[in-house]
Amino acid sequence: MKCIVAGHEAVTAKDFAELAFGIDLELFTGSAAETDDDRRARLDVARAVLAELRQSDAEAAAYAASLLRTSPLKGRRPAGRRARRTSVRRPAVRTAVAA
Repeated sequence: MKCIVAGHEAVTAKDFAELAFGIDLELFTGSAAETDDDRRARLDVARAVLAELRQSDAEAAAYAASLLRTSPLKGRRPAGRRARRTSVRRPAVRTAVAA
């Protein structure tokens, strides 16, 4: 059986959730190409939409809140490579024990 919502066919679970709840997933999850300013603006809008959803549709609000919490970009690190840590191993000093 095909899952068709408003003339659009849901191919993946992500598509189905987006069509069923009417929520733009990228609004709550973000994209890898966004700048810090874009991210702040997107999160401001996402919080406003979430506040409206909490008043009108509790189930959709719970789904949107979970997307916001589990966003892969939430704890994103700054671009660039991190310095590599190296450790120097020193040879163990063995002492002779006199018996």
